Amino acid sequence: MKNVLKLNKLLFLLTFSFFIVSCDNDDDTQPIPEELTIVETAAATPELSILVDALTVADGDLLTTLSGGNFTVLAPTNDAFAAFLSANGFASLDEVPTDVLSNILLNHVITGSVMSTDLASDGSGYTTTNATNMDGDNLSLYFSTASGVEFNGQSSVVLADVSASNGIVHVVDAVIGLPTVVTFATSNPTFETLVAALTREDLSQDFVSILSTTDEPSPFTVFAPTNDAFASLLSELGVDSLGDIDAATLELTLGTHVVVEANVRSGDLTNGMNITTVGDALTVSLDAGPQLIDLNDRIANIIAVDVQAYNGVVHVIDKVVLPQL
Repeated sequence: MKNVLKLNKLLFLLTFSFFIVSCDNDDDTQPIPEELTIVETAAATPELSILVDALTVADGDLLTTLSGGNFTVLAPTNDAFAAFLSANGFASLDEVPTDVLSNILLNHVITGSVMSTDLASDGSGYTTTNATNMDGDNLSLYFSTASGVEFNGQSSVVLADVSASNGIVHVVDAVIGLPTVVTFATSNPTFETLVAALTREDLSQDFVSILSTTDEPSPFTVFAPTNDAFASLLSELGVDSLGDIDAATLELTLGTHVVVEANVRSGDLTNGMNITTVGDALTVSLDAGPQLIDLNDRIANIIAVDVQAYNGVVHVIDKVVLPQL
């Protein structure tokens, strides 16, 4: 009941804050409604006070940036910031490095106005935020509307489509951290089988921990097979499940989908390019669209490119590539 009351109060404040009454003392003209900017809307809403504090102290003069232009802002509540600080071992906002804070805040900013109906019509997919990796590439953001509107599998919209004079505000219940390549694997149901493979207990490598790091051997390039790609592989091998593939073979196969110490974007791929992976080598073909060819001459189509994480990039493929058989 307490949370419901908070949300009702938040809705009232946000709605009320859209208008400033302008009166002319010399006549009886009607008040002229005037929308507030994104920053003014947040400042007028007590439940967004920590967001305003964060925008004030972060690098990059974000208050000025978000007072102009046209943006969609995913605005974490005070409770969301409190949970974020606690989870990351910060006693207060002052302990967060200001450059890191700025990039995290920019991970909640999308250029242009995006309504919840725009997201719902797509169902799920990727958009791009104003946060960047160390090379300056803008980070991707995965959204799903299967159950409300959710971002990166971490944060849900609790109040949508708050109109401002320079864009849209969606209030969210969690701070959206800078994504890793693992974030995009675990948040998208398309990769459930891949995640199951990466987390199999009998593997000697802890793939999830390795691919979550922002230190060496990052950045990573991951060629991520879909669930259908794994189903096709099982049929091809004549087995019923991943459990029928021995650990050594599965581990080498997963390694053949991972490049270390390189953020290989789609624009970096050239025809005939050899790619050194943790497993066996791959060859790029651009003759019939972007494709990967493994050492067994099996061909995987790259069906989605440049899902950009902070510690690397993900390209989606429609077939599991294999080490040399």
